[in-house]
Amino acid sequence: MKSYINHAESGFNKRLLCTAIMSVLAMGHMANSHAGATFKIDDTKWVSVGLGLRSSFTATESAAANKDWSNNFALDNARLYFAGQLHKYLKVEFNTDAQTANNGGEVRILDAIGKFEYNNYANVWVGRMLVPGERREMNGPFYSGIYQTFGSGTPFEPADYSLTIQSNGTSAGSYGRDDGATIWGAAFSDRLQYAFGFFRGLRGGANSGDNPTYAQKISYNFWEVEKNPGYYTSGTYYGKGGDILTVSFNNQYQSQGAGLGSYISADKTVNLPAVSGDFRGTGVDVLMEKILPNKAVLTLEGDYKNYGIGNYNTIANQPITKDAKDLRPNFNMFAGQAYDVSGMYMFPEKFGYGFVQPYVRYVNINPTGSSNRNSYQTGINYVIDGHNAVVSLNYIYGDIVTKGLNYTSAAAGNKESSLLLGFQWQI
Repeated sequence: MKSYINHAESGFNKRLLCTAIMSVLAMGHMANSHAGATFKIDDTKWVSVGLGLRSSFTATESAAANKDWSNNFALDNARLYFAGQLHKYLKVEFNTDAQTANNGGEVRILDAIGKFEYNNYANVWVGRMLVPGERREMNGPFYSGIYQTFGSGTPFEPADYSLTIQSNGTSAGSYGRDDGATIWGAAFSDRLQYAFGFFRGLRGGANSGDNPTYAQKISYNFWEVEKNPGYYTSGTYYGKGGDILTVSFNNQYQSQGAGLGSYISADKTVNLPAVSGDFRGTGVDVLMEKILPNKAVLTLEGDYKNYGIGNYNTIANQPITKDAKDLRPNFNMFAGQAYDVSGMYMFPEKFGYGFVQPYVRYVNINPTGSSNRNSYQTGINYVIDGHNAVVSLNYIYGDIVTKGLNYTSAAAGNKESSLLLGFQWQI
């Protein structure tokens, strides 16, 4: 369901690779997924329910305690989707996710949206929702073409920087969501699509003025019009959406949207004032999907980011803490440039009960005042039922993961190889 929510050196690893490839290619007797369940109350009222699951196995070079390959199983997402209509123009959405599933699992609110949807031109959503931004954020993990689109991709936007929403100067949302409102719609036969929103953004810490975040996204569909709920997108339509060529521009801005909060040591001998900078994140993304004469599907996707933080050099050189008992609130967002390009080719013939879709991807990140980092990725998807049932096998080489969110001049990390086998089910 396109929910209204919404990323070998040893003999063992060689055998694992062969087994994984056979598992992907031999996935067969799977029931087709459907679009969840909808319960009609009367002529205008209805309620729908769905669920989504993503689980993976990852082996990473030199990541084990003895520097051997690590072997990790992960429950990446376990989501429940709820939506309803209580009036012709009034709808509601509520979705959850087990955001800390690998540490036991805590079910938390993902989306909680009240919707006034009047016509194609102008609609209003209020509550907790995706902050309008780059396509990858609007795709979410379930509607991207690549399984770990976030972990090996370009830097996060502010609302995706933290796993949980907090008010201590370390969070501006969670999983790309934030509390606020969005006006969205379309014009010119739905070819021009827009979304303008304002949100809480960074809470406390460097944002001593309690300034909101402003977010904008504008897209133009040159070929077929992409059809998604609200202002959400997809990374591929597996040829079901016709020929797609869409160019989008996005921007986010928050005064005092990055930096460090004030700090007073436990013994009161050190008193550091807040050091903040205005945050601006601007991006452009392109999606082209073409059904070729032989009925194969070619998908090309790319995005470019340019992020700036005022007073950045001063922020980067500030001490984080002076006392092990007291941590100074830190929201050190990425500043610099990054780009992400990928290409996918889905063969026209079915292999068993699904389609084979190999792909390649390259990501480059150039932080201001820190070392560059990149990743090379190749993989293959076995597409059983679009985004509802996909098995993915891929290989990544690079240093994006090892350097992580460290954008200081001291950032360091080796280039490492990683192999992933991922499963995605959704109904």
